[in-house]
Amino acid sequence: MALTPQWLDELRARVTLSSVISRTTRLTKAGHEFKACCPFHNEKSPSFTVNDQKGFYHCFGCGAHGDVIRWMTDQRGLSFMDAVKELASEAGMEVPAPDPRAAKQAEQLGGLHDVMKAAQDWFAAMLAAPEGERARTYLATRGFDAHTVQRFGFGYAPEGRQALKEALKAFPEAQLIEAGLRIAVDDKEPYDRFRGRLMLPIEDARGRVIAFGGRILDAHKTDAPKYLNSPDTPLFDKGRTLYNLHRAGPASRQTGRIVVVEGYMDVIALAAAGIADAVAPLGTALTERQIEMLWRLVETPVLCFDGDAAGQRAAMRAITRALPLLRPAHSLRIVRLPAGLDPDDLIKRDGVRAMEALLAQPATLLDVLWEHERDAAPLATPEDKAGLKARLMAHVDTIADKDIQALYRRELLERFSAYAFPRREQREWKPGGRGAPAPARSDPAQTGRLRRAVAGGARDALAAAVIAGLLRHPGELARHAEALWQADLADPRLAALADAMDEGVPLETAALATILAERGLAAPNPDEYAALPLGFLVEDTPPEQARTDLAQAVGLLVERPALERALAEATRRFERDLSEGAYAEQQRLLKRKLDFDSRLRQMASARASAPGGALPNDGTMAD
Repeated sequence: MALTPQWLDELRARVTLSSVISRTTRLTKAGHEFKACCPFHNEKSPSFTVNDQKGFYHCFGCGAHGDVIRWMTDQRGLSFMDAVKELASEAGMEVPAPDPRAAKQAEQLGGLHDVMKAAQDWFAAMLAAPEGERARTYLATRGFDAHTVQRFGFGYAPEGRQALKEALKAFPEAQLIEAGLRIAVDDKEPYDRFRGRLMLPIEDARGRVIAFGGRILDAHKTDAPKYLNSPDTPLFDKGRTLYNLHRAGPASRQTGRIVVVEGYMDVIALAAAGIADAVAPLGTALTERQIEMLWRLVETPVLCFDGDAAGQRAAMRAITRALPLLRPAHSLRIVRLPAGLDPDDLIKRDGVRAMEALLAQPATLLDVLWEHERDAAPLATPEDKAGLKARLMAHVDTIADKDIQALYRRELLERFSAYAFPRREQREWKPGGRGAPAPARSDPAQTGRLRRAVAGGARDALAAAVIAGLLRHPGELARHAEALWQADLADPRLAALADAMDEGVPLETAALATILAERGLAAPNPDEYAALPLGFLVEDTPPEQARTDLAQAVGLLVERPALERALAEATRRFERDLSEGAYAEQQRLLKRKLDFDSRLRQMASARASAPGGALPNDGTMAD
């Protein structure tokens, strides 16, 4: 028999809530309720109430809320079953015998918890051992003191494919594999997942180790991801786990805030600086489940992302996940750091007060959504403007709450109208006067050339050529993933390949092609890049030359979107006011655009003129 809702309701009814709470908290009678200073946060005047009739406690200061079982787990620190057993003993109720299948599953999970605890102890011991010198040196360069290292449980996984197995030989091989500590490959001996990495334990809401994250220490090792997390296991579901939640939850009751950053090293840097209410997702975009977990703590969590293109994409992924879930008073706030800085960089450069100042003035979800879509593409034509409106309304349509949907639609349409159709001031013009327009410089042929120069950048063959090159030379993805993350590239296949690094996908052609297929994306075919006979696409190109050519192509690809956006803005500015300054800026950017295209043609023509420079026409790629 399991613990049914009816049995739990009977337990709650038999136990007087105020009598349980009064054992550790002084209560004062106030009408039909009791009052006290909240035990979950420091306060001078009482805002904590206990209502025996309704069977719950509530703090109007920090939001702590729950029944008698929740009190035992949150305030006393007991597990759910331990709390139930203690309360049942007081109430004179017999706890039902557990379901045999549930008991077996609980026993299995208990064994895995033992495995993870033993692994954490060993990793921590290795950090202190001579083998951990390199990891200790890295921690010192990050400025983490001994207290921070001990508090967050840093460890070290030594090199060697069988080191952990030997250290944890008391546990069966099958348990080590099930816990995600070892990798089993068909027809090969299993091997340790984490090798030569700085280790961090990932804990559940009760502070138990359920997974690990490992950072590579060899800066020259490019055939493995920089960060590697445990896979999903019976203990660990990365989409339902937030790093540091068991520490940040109690801290958020004091601050009334929860901060979400991009990675666990950001969490630790903030904690070391005194900002204890930060959590992070684990190698994935923020999920619907994680958003709901955050809303249990505060109504408007603050998402803090790096100011680069990758950070903006992460913010938009979180926003698109949150829109269907929005409900009254529950939303997200967004903080974008200065470009090129993560939280640790900002604190080291400007101090913790600068970080707190940013966190105190976050942008609203609606503001970030509007700014992202407004800046996503040029608005030079009526079709461009209609595209912006369509994108905004597509987001609005995903909101399930009808009141919030209507308010978003009204606000975004008002912003769209003001931006797309601004009022034009009437200016007096005198022939020959200062700032007079130059009609010859605004002729239709000139405008047409400019618009053609701006258009089509994302549709050209360069993106397809780079994707094909990365599939042909998969080991180069580790070298270029950071640049691809930071760039705002239109082809979704590039983002998928860059994300593969975060997910620990093997850097092999077949594995990367599978990632594209799983996302409904097709690998490029030769027709997409036939006009660009680049060296890294040709079978007989020496490896070193292929790597050099691919690096040049990636550099051009990353540079192009920023250049096109700047040129589009300069073109709009020139068409709007026809000033000499706007014309000069437009011509400067157009020259850069033409130089860009010239460099690309030079790369292609150099290869085409070389012996054996023809592209393969069968679409095959080397593994």
